[in-house]
Amino acid sequence: MQLELADYRDLLEFKYEYQLTAEPLRIDTLIIKKPSGVQIDKNIARIFRSENLCEYKSPEDYLSVKDFFKVYAYACFYAAITPEISLSDITLTFIGPKYPRELIKYLTADRGYTVEERWPGIRIVTGDYLPIQIIESQKLSASDNLWLRGLSTDLEIQSIRSIIEEGREKGKIVALGAYFNVLLEANPKTFQEVLRMANGALTIDDVLWEAGLIPKWLEAGEEKGKEQGKEIGKEIGKEIGKEIGKEIGKEIVAKNLLNLGWSIEKAAEVSELEVEKVKLLYASIAK
Repeated sequence: MQLELADYRDLLEFKYEYQLTAEPLRIDTLIIKKPSGVQIDKNIARIFRSENLCEYKSPEDYLSVKDFFKVYAYACFYAAITPEISLSDITLTFIGPKYPRELIKYLTADRGYTVEERWPGIRIVTGDYLPIQIIESQKLSASDNLWLRGLSTDLEIQSIRSIIEEGREKGKIVALGAYFNVLLEANPKTFQEVLRMANGALTIDDVLWEAGLIPKWLEAGEEKGKEQGKEIGKEIGKEIGKEIGKEIGKEIVAKNLLNLGWSIEKAAEVSELEVEKVKLLYASIAK
């Protein structure tokens, strides 16, 4: 390639075995349908084939055109490196909290695709080789999609109550730690209001414990406490060291003065030690 483009070498840069990312490429979620021929009737999974790649954006984030490029590339790469998997086995699902205006504009205007909202919050993209859907989680039905709809920064009190109640059951079969962690960070005030209004009748403790979140917090707290303890210990050690150092220094001064023939009272005055202590030092010297 360098030889072919030698006339343009000042305009070009060649990099070999170029590493695209500092870390291994990772997709948010890969859902494998088994057996692959079974149709799933759930609204968010109707397009599913045997291999389904999902990209999820947090409640504070949004889906961008770059996200589309990235995940589409993942799909091609996944098909290329996975034995017995072809591109025709794969679907793409993008999940974000809000309407991705720029992404929809790009898909329809630049790529010529059709984007149709088939169900509330679920838009199907047609025109590409791969089945693609874009899910706007805040528009999903709370009754049909409680968990995805709940991933929001503006949860209402009733929604949180429903999530907590459902969590008591789901927490026994699905790990909910990461989910509740996102909810608590995104809606701290609403959670506080729910628990305040409940007056102890409705608690999230059991749900969080079953989800594995409280044990993680406790473990993290213990580790943090250990680290803080080390730091505090260092500071205390410094202070104690200073005090011990001062005391030893005073004793050395007093001993030197006594060796020079000073009186106990005068040595105590100059060294700032108590007279009784200087007397003990004098006794040790005399021995």
